Amino acid sequence: ALRTVNFTKEYWDNVFKYFLDEYGKGRTPNPDILCNKEIKFKAFLDFALELGADFIATGHYALNRPVENRRALFKGRDESKDQSYFLYLLNQSALEKSLFPLGAMEKTKVRTLAAANGLQNAEKKDSTGVCFIGEQKYFKNFLKKYIPPKPGKIVTLDGTVCGDHDGLMYYTLGQRKGLGVGGGYGNNREPWFVAGKEMDTNTLIVVQGHNHPALYLTELAADQLHWMGGEQPSDLNNLKAKIRYGQKDQSCKILNLSEKKLQVNFSRPQFGVTPGQSIVFYKDNECLGGGIINSSPKL
Repeated sequence: ALRTVNFTKEYWDNVFKYFLDEYGKGRTPNPDILCNKEIKFKAFLDFALELGADFIATGHYALNRPVENRRALFKGRDESKDQSYFLYLLNQSALEKSLFPLGAMEKTKVRTLAAANGLQNAEKKDSTGVCFIGEQKYFKNFLKKYIPPKPGKIVTLDGTVCGDHDGLMYYTLGQRKGLGVGGGYGNNREPWFVAGKEMDTNTLIVVQGHNHPALYLTELAADQLHWMGGEQPSDLNNLKAKIRYGQKDQSCKILNLSEKKLQVNFSRPQFGVTPGQSIVFYKDNECLGGGIINSSPKL
């Protein structure tokens, strides 16, 4: 029998309000990560257990395995589709009751099985964008429904005014498209990128060229730490990290670690370090946990 349940209120209270609040502060949150924690692996999991279920199963490309006396999360076999980044906030009780049947499969194999079983979505295009909004091109219009525009100036690093923006919350660090900075400023052969936000003056700072040093950081600070094993791992040497989904693993060192926050030093400068996004740590293929980036570029 098919059972349905509506978690609209839980989503609004525990995910969407946070999403709007963070954007209102000029930060860039990742609601998909919070949705996994609060909805799929909390509200839905609790509902399933109350029905008498032993486990829940989701379509995430990740692996859930026992390691010593705990459950551990690993990257999915198809690393191009790996979704462990989105699952770093899960706790031990959620991992113990969750199955990821696609984690050991390549996406092409999943599509083949779906087609063989007559599933209509066997050839469905991979989904992108934020789960409740869709493609990126609709994002600004969606935000405008909830956060009113607050126009200001777009300036270069030397203070030259080169355009107008309609609200800092509509832009993210490293963004290239939709800036509206045209000819007459700088070298017309190179595109412009968002390098910073000055909330006090409502100013958007832009630089020209993907290789501009203002777009790169070798260190960041993060807080709201969560370790998947329930406590800080004993060995944090030889770590790698991602500061956004789809990024290749980046070698790093953790500095000034405390219970609630840490600093990270990367072996190579990182493009578009964005406050509000998550940094997720890996040792080999195991996802150890992560935190929320809170540092801003120093311009």
